[in-house]
Amino acid sequence: MRTSLSVLVPVYNEEHLVEASLRRLLVLAGSPHLERVQVIVVDDCSQDGTPAALERFRSGLVDDGRIEWVFLRHERNQGKGRAVQTALAQAQCEFTVIHDADLEYNPADLLRVVEVFVEEEADAVFGSRFAGGQRRRVLMYRHELGNRLLTFLCNLVTNLNLTDMETCYKAVRTTLLRSIPIESNDFRMEPELTIKLAKRQARIFEIPISYAGRTYQEGKKIGWKDGVAALWAILRFAVSDQVYREDEYGSHALGRLARAERFNAWMADTVRPFCGEQVLEIGSGVGNLTRRLIPRRRFVASDVNPLYLQTLSSLSLHRPYLEITRCDVQDASSFPTTNGGFDTVVCLNVVEHVKDDLGALVNIRNVLAPGGRAVILVPNGPWNFGTLDEVVGHERRYRSQDLAQVAASAGMEVERIFGFNRLGTVAWFLNGKILRRRTFGLAQVVTLNLMTPVLRWVDRLLPLPPLSIIGVLRRPT
Repeated sequence: MRTSLSVLVPVYNEEHLVEASLRRLLVLAGSPHLERVQVIVVDDCSQDGTPAALERFRSGLVDDGRIEWVFLRHERNQGKGRAVQTALAQAQCEFTVIHDADLEYNPADLLRVVEVFVEEEADAVFGSRFAGGQRRRVLMYRHELGNRLLTFLCNLVTNLNLTDMETCYKAVRTTLLRSIPIESNDFRMEPELTIKLAKRQARIFEIPISYAGRTYQEGKKIGWKDGVAALWAILRFAVSDQVYREDEYGSHALGRLARAERFNAWMADTVRPFCGEQVLEIGSGVGNLTRRLIPRRRFVASDVNPLYLQTLSSLSLHRPYLEITRCDVQDASSFPTTNGGFDTVVCLNVVEHVKDDLGALVNIRNVLAPGGRAVILVPNGPWNFGTLDEVVGHERRYRSQDLAQVAASAGMEVERIFGFNRLGTVAWFLNGKILRRRTFGLAQVVTLNLMTPVLRWVDRLLPLPPLSIIGVLRRPT
């Protein structure tokens, strides 16, 4: 298997080292795994002789087709994070890695980074300076202690066991990296990216790398103030849920709801009794429900969002019974098939998003085995349609008789229809109809998660209409 690699090189005041650092990247042309290498250099408005050094290197390049070079410059200094984002906008390869413009890191280690992507289907690979590389320069013990402290705190937040969070060599799938909103313009980018990758459930690997650190006399830039800033960044991004850029799928809004893990567990416990052994889940998202419904003899998880499919693909590794596919509930040709049909189709919070809900239910019916069940969850109460429905892309809200009618028109029998999450109606009405908010408050999601153990026991006793209704539908035998 061959792949491609974009190397992002932020540069600031490195006139003595940048040429040698870039020349080292030529080693990537010899990788048997790389069919394309792209190097994007961004001069972050250097004030020394760096621009002249970059021009000398550029004019001396021989175009042999092995490496593509792109040179950009900021007209004012904006920080490492901003330089990385400028370079990332030009990245065209499957994977992207950041390379500093000094000589502390050896690009020969990137050859092994690429091997991990190819062999392990990784989402991200970190090069660790403290995991036993071939060699490292012995310097500044107190500086290492600071790095290990920051890594320890970041691990507490993310529940990862990294050995070097502050490493420059963070290689990430380009589509994944682009979909993460990076807010930091300086070295705080390191903990921010790590924490957000963890929250996106990325498959992260580490490999040992060589390291030749510099002294401050030799030009090292990071200092104790950056360490303090990193501490604050760890606290800040530990509570942040800004892990998706805004997109056509509403990933940023729906991503926040994924933080209510106890609520997702309640939903899974509610639908699990109706699931058989050959299950198709439509609209799996990042797998919050999937994880709680497997294992099964055969379980197919699906979505239309490519970012979600990427996360689901990682979930399917080492689970031979779990398949991942793109499935559009409106497109019958996109549905997976199985001999005799699926005994269960689980479709939660999907049908209300499509214009032709009858066509969607017909497609679901057609992949069910005779007597098979469809478990459909939709929002309840047309009177409760508000701004939050608009934000998440709802076409409609249902009454129980509406769901029963469209099910009958699709050729399915209603086994039962029941309500779910009655207290949520109050919050939805308040935010979407009264306050007309267009986003879910993080505090509200956290509160919902904390209250779920109580809610799930008292839900049926509350004298309120439910926020959602669940229909258990059967294909006639």
